[in-house]
Amino acid sequence: MKELKSVLFILGFIVFSACNIYAKEITVLYTGNTHAMLYPCSCPIEQDGGIARRGSMVKELRKKSPGLLLLDCGSFTAGGLMDEYTQNTLLDMQRTEVNLKAMELMRYDAVGISSDEFNFGKDFFLKNAGKDGPAFLSANLESDKVTPYIIKQVSGTKIGIIGLTGLSAGQKSEGLKVNPPREMGQLVGRLKNEGVEVVIVLSTLGKKEDLDLISKIKDIDILFMGYNPVKEDLEPKVGSTFIVHPFWQGRKLGKLTLDVKNGKLLTCKVEEIRLSDKIADDPDILAILPRCYSDANCKKDGLMGNCQNPGELKANCLFPKPNKLKLTVISAKDCVVCNTEPILALLKKQFPGISAEYIDLKRAQKLVKDLSIKTLPAYIIGKEVENESNFDSFKNNLELIGGVYMLKPQIGGISYFIGRQVKKGSLDLFFSIFDKDAAGVLSVLREFNPALHFLAVGNYKGFSAKNGTPEVEECLRGVCVQKYYPQKFWDYLICRAKNINSSWWEDCLQGADTLKIKACARGPEGALLLNENIALNKEVEVSFSLSYLLDNYQMFSSRGTPDRKELREIIKK
Repeated sequence: MKELKSVLFILGFIVFSACNIYAKEITVLYTGNTHAMLYPCSCPIEQDGGIARRGSMVKELRKKSPGLLLLDCGSFTAGGLMDEYTQNTLLDMQRTEVNLKAMELMRYDAVGISSDEFNFGKDFFLKNAGKDGPAFLSANLESDKVTPYIIKQVSGTKIGIIGLTGLSAGQKSEGLKVNPPREMGQLVGRLKNEGVEVVIVLSTLGKKEDLDLISKIKDIDILFMGYNPVKEDLEPKVGSTFIVHPFWQGRKLGKLTLDVKNGKLLTCKVEEIRLSDKIADDPDILAILPRCYSDANCKKDGLMGNCQNPGELKANCLFPKPNKLKLTVISAKDCVVCNTEPILALLKKQFPGISAEYIDLKRAQKLVKDLSIKTLPAYIIGKEVENESNFDSFKNNLELIGGVYMLKPQIGGISYFIGRQVKKGSLDLFFSIFDKDAAGVLSVLREFNPALHFLAVGNYKGFSAKNGTPEVEECLRGVCVQKYYPQKFWDYLICRAKNINSSWWEDCLQGADTLKIKACARGPEGALLLNENIALNKEVEVSFSLSYLLDNYQMFSSRGTPDRKELREIIKK
């Protein structure tokens, strides 16, 4: 019997050890800065968002990860300067309460608290903080309706979630004190002593205060910065702390995938999930969601309607009959890459009464000359479009020329250059070696032997590129390799694309004089070669990868690694 107990003890030890050896995957979904945005945005394109779509997506992800965490970084309240859809206090308060009810139905675990949560005063805040639903978190806001932190157990891992409120909230909180977070170090230490393996902070302090906080407290694993960042703020990690920002107005749902091993957070993968019109609305949320709060919520197939009984469950949208609009599309019979369907769908969505008439380039010579059209397809709409209800929101995509409106080429796309010299059999590729698919793209394109153009920009100061100095240096080395070792050029580029973050570029150029390449890349010779390489970029106004110029006058693009067969068909046509 003693031997049996011994065996069981050993087996138990092995099982316990195995649980600690293998990394555990944990899912965290998050929002923030929604400002009680209940409906999809009224953007010209990508009309994403809406709590009913979000509810559907959360349910779908819960099926795959039943123990996931669902968090909000704060600013979930309507009203205030950042709320584009604010109307009046009563409707904004109603919208906030519908938003919180929807968050309760989605089973949010916790929310952070920003100054926006006091847009309607202390009593409104306390009433909602005291309801069933997500925990209202703040370690520096004094209120018995708020808790400093919660601890959740997910996949056998203890996760501590702390809230921090920006000090500006104290100006609106009507006597509720908001203190500087001086005790955070002790609080994080206490959580770690209680066996918490991952510490998450939902902060609305502000960028400077957040960075100061994580510089002093090293045990914060993930920091949600609950403000609307600019591009320069998007640092994925500072020190040992992963930095996460929410998505504006809930147009996307954020997803973190955490790998935890031996009580340590190893990786934090961030995903952006678009809440597009392909996602069905959740019926449970639709049951509590008024049809509209304003006319801005009454959009259907490009029609702008009138909101009746706003904010009530009996609210309804009335849609007028669409006006007829004529659209003239100029294209060319020999354009094998012209695809007008996506743009027509976009215009139809904006202006439901629009109907298209196609004119071939040969028949449209006078119109092309009068309107100075340089590229195709061209989309022309009469001035009567100014009478459309959503013209103001779309007019930045149009330009007024000769008494008619034309869709800007950067919106309609450029597929064909009028009057450009035809060079049968030529193929140019505009690409960045930093693209994640660059190695695969180059491997496929090699058999077609296109002329390669790096995506750099030259100016009087030198060169610039999307990925900064490292990409400029890669471009300069690339043109020098092409000049001195043309037989190694493709192999070098493919090798570098596979190891773009490695500084050991010489390993991709075995048997070559690397000192010669360095001297070329660092001197005026490299600059001259790169200027020659990118001259065509400016000529055809290419700024994104992957773009192709076929026969010197037809342009198309692709995403990811292109299909060889499809590419052969395009070139053959």
